[in-house]
Amino acid sequence: MSTEISARALHYVFKIGNRAKNLFFFRNVLGMKVLRHEEFKEGCDAQCNGPYDNRWSKTMIGYGPESSHFVIELTYNYGVKKYDLGNDFGGLTIKSGEILSRAKQLNYPISKSENGEEFLTSPDGYKVFVQSEVQSANADPVVQVSLNITNLKKSKQYWNETLKMGLIKEDSKSVIMSYGKGQASLRIDEVSSPLERAKAYGRIAFAVPKAIQPKIDETIKAMGGTILTPLITLDTPGKATVTVIILADPDGHEICFVDEEGFSELSAMEEDGDAQLEKYIKKDPYQD
Repeated sequence: MSTEISARALHYVFKIGNRAKNLFFFRNVLGMKVLRHEEFKEGCDAQCNGPYDNRWSKTMIGYGPESSHFVIELTYNYGVKKYDLGNDFGGLTIKSGEILSRAKQLNYPISKSENGEEFLTSPDGYKVFVQSEVQSANADPVVQVSLNITNLKKSKQYWNETLKMGLIKEDSKSVIMSYGKGQASLRIDEVSSPLERAKAYGRIAFAVPKAIQPKIDETIKAMGGTILTPLITLDTPGKATVTVIILADPDGHEICFVDEEGFSELSAMEEDGDAQLEKYIKKDPYQD
């Protein structure tokens, strides 16, 4: 690839065991809104729902359309009520002057890290760090995703030099990078303990022009990197078709590059997203 890459941060995937509890947390506590909801009868060819060949659903939730905001993908596999949580995901960071007050009003637990950072924990154990700052009207409240890694030098080389993510800040234990101003940044933190991705491992997604995808494929193959899913076309019933390539970084973190052209159409907001999700929650035979 060239010294620069035109890419846009899209979303991070959380596997969840209870859609009703997560809807309450993300919508009522964090203040996000359901952007769209999709149901699938069988597993995804690119393992978007993990290594499960069963009925599943995808709910995109965030503070605004994915064309301008970093959002969360809530992946639910019917019949799977809980996933073992590893130590691979560091946390999501949101700037908001309202989240903590809402959490207190709703008696939702607020914790503090060793560094004094306040955070909430989702029903499935994912940490959401809250910076009590009011964002400007057009700015995305979601500002950072943190992943834990085992070798900072190797991971920085992969993300910064191979995938061409721009460097923002670094120290002896962490690196912060981004694909552009105003986008959610990626922070990687070196940990001394072995990295365990367990069953709840997620996936981070970026959009790139379709013409860039073969170049990513060539670059990763040339360096002997890991391609989990070679270039593949994915269909969503009644919606746009997209092309994706799924990679894994040196620690196994999954990375999806989807074509911007198809994804721009696929990711359009749906006015009835909330109603669709609530309808399927009520019909779910596995829901508590």
